[in-house]
Amino acid sequence: MSNGILMVISGPAGSGKGTAVKLLRERIPELALSVSATTRAPRPGEEDGVHYYFISREEFERRIAAGEILEYTEYCDNLYGTPAEAVRRVLESGKDMVLEIEVDGASQIKKKFPDAVTVMLIPPDGETLEARLRGRGTETDEVIEWRMARAREEIALSKDYDYIAVSYDGRADECAADLQAILKSEHYRQSRMTSVTDAFFEN
Repeated sequence: MSNGILMVISGPAGSGKGTAVKLLRERIPELALSVSATTRAPRPGEEDGVHYYFISREEFERRIAAGEILEYTEYCDNLYGTPAEAVRRVLESGKDMVLEIEVDGASQIKKKFPDAVTVMLIPPDGETLEARLRGRGTETDEVIEWRMARAREEIALSKDYDYIAVSYDGRADECAADLQAILKSEHYRQSRMTSVTDAFFEN
């Protein structure tokens, strides 16, 4: 049995990653979703092992040193990362898995999983992204300006990704369908089909 495919989806804040991944998993119920570990405290309603694995900073740093964290980043004095064991266990079972992570984390994953399929999710233009950020009504002009500058930096790195998907307003399901098509096509990549071609010559 061949390993499952690891799909990494990232993009700037406001790109619609969360919605796209949710709709993708509705289309592919068997698609596993990686649960991140974090050192921040749980928020009301969050469950350990469901929303995040909540661990101490000391334990997180121990796991980094032991190579048990595939990728990590620090945000607002808290560490966030992807536990290695859970990802490897799912992939070795033959199931596909999706990771929704930041751009810097995606580059770390690609180094450890060269066969991972990376997708950059972007809005159609800067005006759309800014409108989405302002539409939240939760951030100051200063924060929005920072997010827009950060988005330009992140999208500039799209050349390092395998695919780019565009999230148009009001067309989230279409975006999820594009992601589904990417994942399906990757199953037929020549390097993943060697067992089939080898079997042909064994007969």
